[in-house]
Amino acid sequence: MKIDPKHLAQLSVIVEAGSFQSAADRLGLTQPALSRNMSPLEARMGTPVFKRDGRRSVPNTLGLRLARNGLAIRLAEEEASVVADQSAKGSAGELRIGAPPIVAGRFITEALSKFITENPNCVVELRTGLVHELRAMLERGQIDVVLGPHSLADPSEGLEFSPLIDDRVGILCRVGHKLTGRATITPSHLEEQAWLAHSRGSLLRQQTEAAMLASGIKAMQIVCETDSIRSVLEIVANTELITTMPMATTQPYLEGRLTFLDFDHPQFRRPLGAIRRRDTPTNRVEDRFLGMIQAHVGA
Repeated sequence: MKIDPKHLAQLSVIVEAGSFQSAADRLGLTQPALSRNMSPLEARMGTPVFKRDGRRSVPNTLGLRLARNGLAIRLAEEEASVVADQSAKGSAGELRIGAPPIVAGRFITEALSKFITENPNCVVELRTGLVHELRAMLERGQIDVVLGPHSLADPSEGLEFSPLIDDRVGILCRVGHKLTGRATITPSHLEEQAWLAHSRGSLLRQQTEAAMLASGIKAMQIVCETDSIRSVLEIVANTELITTMPMATTQPYLEGRLTFLDFDHPQFRRPLGAIRRRDTPTNRVEDRFLGMIQAHVGA
């Protein structure tokens, strides 16, 4: 016969209260009912756990040892109850998110810092990578949500997209670049420039080339390419090269050194949002964090 953990927990209350009656009052039981609950405990142990002290029954050495186990059970139950309440509110649990480097940078750090501060019982894991890497992590269950472009979320692959902003692509150059002085920028002006391109196969590279081709630019003079966002920003800030970057998520990095040219194209549209698997149950922690992100980008 197994020991009923409820009986151990009640025994610990008897030790704390100092008497059966006081313990019964705390537990919302009658004194006879509490006494009856101790009988199975003594039967399981094969020896008494109480000794007579005048007219009172008090725990003996074995009873005191078992009461310590009962106290541990009560504390564990109380802690589990707190965690359950916090989880129901979305303030406890695990948040596993992925994002491209530019999104994982200053764009979400303010909201993420606030989330961590307000939810100290949440464990946060932030993974960065190129879009195809993030999709693979999402499909393998290594992360639960990706903050990325809509083009990553293929409904046929069981993914769903919740929009946040249109992180529209723009043409980036250093402050003082000769093109910044032009009232109107034409495709021929862009065709004359030296470009820093993103890595081959990246969605941003594909989107840039498609937009330039649709604008009538037959060839881009690419003199440098990299998959490092930090390198893109530093090189463009210190050379005459131009490039493309998502405008909203790049804004925090302009710092008076970089600027976007006044040139747009329909293919520069780039909705950014939360991408999740359809077969994944609703996660209150994720919903809480995404709510903070929405409040941040909407401010």
